[in-house]
Amino acid sequence: MKKITFILFFLTGFTITYAQLPDSSTFLLHKFAQNIGKEKYTLSRNGDIVTYTVDLKFTDRGTPVPLTAKMQLTAAFEPVAFTINGKTSRMSTINDSVVIHQNKADIKVDNSITSQPLPPIRFPIAGYSPGTAQMLLLQYWKKHHRPATVSILPSGMVHIKKDGEDTLLFNNNTLVLERYVISGLIWGNEFLWTDASGQLFCLITNDAEGDKLEMMLEPYEPLLPVLINKAAAYGMRLFTANANPSYEKHDVIAITGGTILDVENNRSISNGVVLIKAGKITKVGAANNVALPAGAYVINAKGKTVLPGLWDMHAHFEQAEWGPAYLAAGVTTVRDCGNEFEYINAVQQAIDKGNGIGPHILKAGIIDGNGPYALGVIRANTREEAIKAVQRYKENGFHQIKIYSSVKPEIVKEICTEAHRSGLTVSGHIPIGMTLQQGVDSGMDQVNHITFVNAVLKKNKDGLIDFSDSSNVAVFNYLKAHHVVIDPTLGVYEMILRSVKDSITKLEPAFASLPQPLKPLFINTGAANDSLAERGRLFMKNFKQIVYHLYIDSIRIVAGTDMGFPGFSVYREMELYVESGLTPIQALQTATIVPARVMNMEISSGSISPGKRADIIITDGNPLQNISNIRHVVTVIKDGNIYNPAHLHHLAGFQ
Repeated sequence: MKKITFILFFLTGFTITYAQLPDSSTFLLHKFAQNIGKEKYTLSRNGDIVTYTVDLKFTDRGTPVPLTAKMQLTAAFEPVAFTINGKTSRMSTINDSVVIHQNKADIKVDNSITSQPLPPIRFPIAGYSPGTAQMLLLQYWKKHHRPATVSILPSGMVHIKKDGEDTLLFNNNTLVLERYVISGLIWGNEFLWTDASGQLFCLITNDAEGDKLEMMLEPYEPLLPVLINKAAAYGMRLFTANANPSYEKHDVIAITGGTILDVENNRSISNGVVLIKAGKITKVGAANNVALPAGAYVINAKGKTVLPGLWDMHAHFEQAEWGPAYLAAGVTTVRDCGNEFEYINAVQQAIDKGNGIGPHILKAGIIDGNGPYALGVIRANTREEAIKAVQRYKENGFHQIKIYSSVKPEIVKEICTEAHRSGLTVSGHIPIGMTLQQGVDSGMDQVNHITFVNAVLKKNKDGLIDFSDSSNVAVFNYLKAHHVVIDPTLGVYEMILRSVKDSITKLEPAFASLPQPLKPLFINTGAANDSLAERGRLFMKNFKQIVYHLYIDSIRIVAGTDMGFPGFSVYREMELYVESGLTPIQALQTATIVPARVMNMEISSGSISPGKRADIIITDGNPLQNISNIRHVVTVIKDGNIYNPAHLHHLAGFQ
């Protein structure tokens, strides 16, 4: 790109030199590394006012997400006005405008109009999109001598820092890119690369659904996997750099005085002792039967409850911040149910090598087929492609294959056959055009989401399920006979189906502590009118009843969240199981020993037993008396390392 230097003269008499950005550029948009759309800006000038007009559109699993924006600035990048209208995800919209006067800003957010005084350093921007606005924000930040913070309009504050440079090779030419970290527009950190003139080269961020989304300058798309990998490593590094010390480490640890929950044998040990040595549990028992080793580091758990670390069996580890957020909530193991190949590999390696903070990650590699609702770039449309995809995941340490919605029925069987031959199990969606039974007959071992069970159950005229109906009884008998495992993800449906008129704290009591950029995303998710909300209540009633009948029919269910409130949603999932009819200990088992058994890891995880990994949490209050006491985690131990939940939440941006 040609670098052109201009000189502006202000009334004050100062001169400023700056590099002009191109008059137009196109960025390719990606999700799961799949090209899903474009963002294009064009520039026009009218005297001293420069206008950037932006058109953004992507299609996410068959749903168009269009957005338009217009940013007006002076030639020195001082903002004058900003408008943005359209969608920021499949399920969220935006309609904002900001007009800046001499000492105030007129702000419109949806139908709310306000006027507020101007902070000295301020810039109008409304989240992750469009990327062009972030490029202009960066230019503004440089013009103002790189301040520690920039107030953003309509609300909020961002932190920007230059994080270094990356040198890449493209078409035998060397590219030197400047790397920046921006925090405050989304939950956590974004990584943004520019060339020397400030032209946006790559932005790795998260959309309004929490999914990773990348913007790449059009000619350089082949470099995206390289930058995805770097973003994962850099993101994990930021935590280790700011987290010293992130945990306490002792060779011998004794947890004393607490009530130990034995989730395998459905019993409790009062005034119990757990001994840990070199990251493994060595002894468990009543205090009068376990002697404390000399020099042991003692954790006094009197009045508290000691439980195995929790599992989230439907995670999407989309950004580094999930690591400390999960651990803070007591989640020490997650099954990542589909992610970008390079990204999740880099994240897992960083955690396992001690270069990042987070739970144990079990990877389920996603495979989809071509079609309008396809997701990701790893596709299988032939037997040969199915075998190749499964082998690639196996060779890179994945535990499982996740089938997605557009895989053709005949290819599902090919994927399952190769996965089983390779020692992997298969989970996922029931693809379009198949029933649950057909998916299982093709070899699927597990099914994500309660909706796929609901879809094959007969309803009466009121939309309710008669569980004594012979066809419905046959469904449950089939699932039991085939040892199918279900992760219901009730919490995500409760969120989507709730009335937006209801307080969000009904779902998440700790909502006020969430990172600020997440709050509007959750508040605005749900049914917008009473009829939809009423329909949602009917669905949730059915879903809860299905969970109960799955359990009493000895069909294994495992607690999974499909993201939701970071870390906290595991609590809500278990609360919903208790609302469905499970006892607290049964709900706890779905997030501890049952997933360990399902993933063939019960020898090393899932309960507090000698020889297993020291993955343990300590709570105030006993979850057996009230499942919501699981929310009061005061100590987290992973691999024998002791973490402070408050410190971890601080690292993850919680308030």
